[in-house]
Amino acid sequence: MTVTDTLGRPLRDLRISVTDRCNFRCVYCMPRDVFGRDYRFLPRRELLTFEEIERVAKIFVGLGVRKLRLTGGEPLLRRDLEDLVARLARLGALDLTLTTNASVLDEKAAALAAAGLTRVTVSLDSLDDDVFRAMNDVDFPVSRVLAGIDAAADAGLPVKINVVVKRNLNEGSIVEIARHFRGTGHTVRFIEYMDVGATNGWRLDDVVPAAEIVDAIAADFPLEPVEPAYRGEVARRYRYVDGAGEIGVIASVTQPFCGDCTRARLSADGKLHTCLFAVRGHDLRAILRSGDADDELDRAIRSVWERRTDRYSEIRTEETSRLRKVEMSYIGG
Repeated sequence: MTVTDTLGRPLRDLRISVTDRCNFRCVYCMPRDVFGRDYRFLPRRELLTFEEIERVAKIFVGLGVRKLRLTGGEPLLRRDLEDLVARLARLGALDLTLTTNASVLDEKAAALAAAGLTRVTVSLDSLDDDVFRAMNDVDFPVSRVLAGIDAAADAGLPVKINVVVKRNLNEGSIVEIARHFRGTGHTVRFIEYMDVGATNGWRLDDVVPAAEIVDAIAADFPLEPVEPAYRGEVARRYRYVDGAGEIGVIASVTQPFCGDCTRARLSADGKLHTCLFAVRGHDLRAILRSGDADDELDRAIRSVWERRTDRYSEIRTEETSRLRKVEMSYIGG
């Protein structure tokens, strides 16, 4: 069954945050001056259990969802995550993916693939070790992320690499990353620095527009546009003219794509958010733990989506960017 919102957008993707914790302090997501040593993360009892996540996901699949993405925080910090992957893999022929900083992916990749994960997305903002360590702010080396990428590929998992580009920080890494992954079969997606949450000090001047990113790469490696593979595809895709693969750019700031957004987000404590830039969510955990039947959960999710009007990126102004939105570490990217 297909459910649509007020703008006719179907529900196709569910992003599931399994933890709000992360072992990085990336400057665009969990800056150290806010998420420091004494920051209070969610107590374990407030997190959805794997059984509860499976139950919610099953309802979403019944409403038309065809892609499930596990996020965080850092999802691989959630113990026995491969058990959740196995539960979700049994829900049907889904695109079951994971976004990770790859800090422990080399240890987990084989088990995740065996459990039924279909692909993995790795965050890697620079190949320059000094720049990367400055961005993750925990002195984590590039070499260990690359080891995780290799482990995923060896386990048979297709890999995408996400690069958040921030002016005067890592824009000089754009061409180097494109060069490194050309011909490897891995797709790189460059992401405009976004005003997610309220703690990253976002300014429009810090955004490197997607067009500038594409031009920088095309100057060394000619590109041509690729048609979207499906409605709601986030990245604008370009392939190398010489056949060495493709890149993507996610231009939420300069080229908003709200009109085709098919994504819902489930926070680690069971709040349903209908936009990455949401101010608040809808409590599904209360329904899950109330003893109500699945019909009640179905009605709640359907009602939230059918009333959805979100199009934040299309109406973004300096004023809206200052709203105290939910942090990305809480509902995933």
